Amino acid sequence: MTDSAPALPTPEKASLAEDFVDIFFSPSAVFARRANSGFFLVLCILTLLLGGLFLANRGVMEGIMDAEFARQMVETAKQNPAMTEEQLAMGKKVAGYATSFGGFIGVPLAILLTGLGAWLTGKLLEARLGYTAATMIATYSFMPRIIEAFGVTAQGFLLDTNALTGRFQLSLGVGRFLNPEMSPGLLGLVGRVDIFTLWVTALLAIGIAVVGKLPREKAILAGVVMWMFGALPSVWILVWTAVKG
Repeated sequence: MTDSAPALPTPEKASLAEDFVDIFFSPSAVFARRANSGFFLVLCILTLLLGGLFLANRGVMEGIMDAEFARQMVETAKQNPAMTEEQLAMGKKVAGYATSFGGFIGVPLAILLTGLGAWLTGKLLEARLGYTAATMIATYSFMPRIIEAFGVTAQGFLLDTNALTGRFQLSLGVGRFLNPEMSPGLLGLVGRVDIFTLWVTALLAIGIAVVGKLPREKAILAGVVMWMFGALPSVWILVWTAVKG
C-alpha cells in the first residue's frame, strides 16, 4: 500500500464583508483572491450604498447642483438662443431627478466604463486580463468613494453649503480652491488631483498588476494611463471649447 501525496492546503476564503474592509488595508490580497470571481454582486451592493448616500446627501448638494445647472443653462442659451422657457424648465426638472437618483445609474455606468478602461490598459501593457476581471478590479477600486460620500455628509453639518456654488468645493483636492466659474474642462481636469480620485487610481493600478501579473514599473504606468483615461471627458470639453471659441 502506497501513501498518497498530502493534499495541498485550501486557499483561505474570505467573505464579501471582509473584502470591503481589506480593500482599504490589503488591496493586493483582495485582488488576488477575487482574480477569478465575477463582479455583479459587489457592483449591486456598491451601487446601493453609493446611490443611497448620494440620495441622502441631496440636501447638501442641491444648492451646488442648482448653481452648476444655472451656469450650464447660461452657456446653453448662448449657443442656442431659440431655447424656450419650457425647455429650460424641463432641463431643471431632469437635473433635479439626477441630483436625487443619479447615483443609482451613474455609479454602475462609471464602474463599467472604468472596467473597459482597465481592460484596454491591460491590453496595452500585455497583462493577462479579461474584461470580467478588469471590471471586478474597477468595482473594488471604487470603494473609497464610500468614504468620500460620508465626507460630503460630514461637510454638510460643518459648512454652510448654501454658500457653495461648485461640486469641487466639497472635494479634498486642488479643485476645492479654484473658482467654479473657470473653464469646466480645465476645472474637471485639475479637479482630478484629489485624494479620493488618486486613491481609486492607485487601487486600479494595484489590481491590474496583481491580476494581470505585471511588474512594478508597468503597475505605475497602469496608474498613469487610468488617471488619463478618467480625464478624457474633461480633455474633450477643453478641445471642444477651443475649437468653438
